[in-house]
Amino acid sequence: MAAEMEKLVTYVTEGIEKQDPTVIGILVALLVVVITLVLLAVFKSSSNKRSGILVIGICDAGKTLLYNRLVYGRYANTFTSMKANSSSYTVPNKNKSLRMLDLPGYDRIRAPILDETKSLARGIIFVVDSSTISKEIKEVAEYLYTILSDDVISHNSPPILIACNKQDLTVAKGSKVIRSQLEKEMNTLRVTRSAALQGLESTGNNNSFLGKRNKDFEFSDLKTFNIEFVECSCGKDEESKSSLEEVQSWLLTVA
Repeated sequence: MAAEMEKLVTYVTEGIEKQDPTVIGILVALLVVVITLVLLAVFKSSSNKRSGILVIGICDAGKTLLYNRLVYGRYANTFTSMKANSSSYTVPNKNKSLRMLDLPGYDRIRAPILDETKSLARGIIFVVDSSTISKEIKEVAEYLYTILSDDVISHNSPPILIACNKQDLTVAKGSKVIRSQLEKEMNTLRVTRSAALQGLESTGNNNSFLGKRNKDFEFSDLKTFNIEFVECSCGKDEESKSSLEEVQSWLLTVA
């Protein structure tokens, strides 16, 4: 074995000295394989560290109830929280668990808490109240725009689920309508934010413009992210049934 290794080393050394194209080609191929394996290991390690599912949205969207339904499988009375809730979520049919983080939606504290947790995001569930989206569209779009243009989130590009909640209410809008309303508002918001940034030497955020230039905003143009819209409901009391199958299916793909 030692003799064979010595012959191989001699062959490679002589090949390098003579610039043998066969030897050089083999070495380049081996180097590419090694670099690829290292990058895959780094990516896997980084992905494993990001095991959190951030449940976010504005106040009263139903985030905490969704969180309770997923984690504990039951209805619970909720109230506006000033801190994040955290618990383990066992993924059905998989020997895996995810860390569910329910972030407050109160506008004065959601930004700093998001800053503390965004690097943990393996996935993001952005919860929307389908029954009040028309009157809250501006605030919802502004928060979503902030998330999508964030440097850390954009770099990690976790999959994002827009959960159109409270579909059990008769006044609830469907996911297609909500998507269309958000795209229109995001388009307007993109114009105003771009105008506000003009003339500044450095914004500190290279992702402030979302979508394609000279084209109305569409979620499908955000190639950095995989964004899906689903309809769901958590029930209005203990007797009500929840409808979270699509959310659970999405979590299965993210795990």
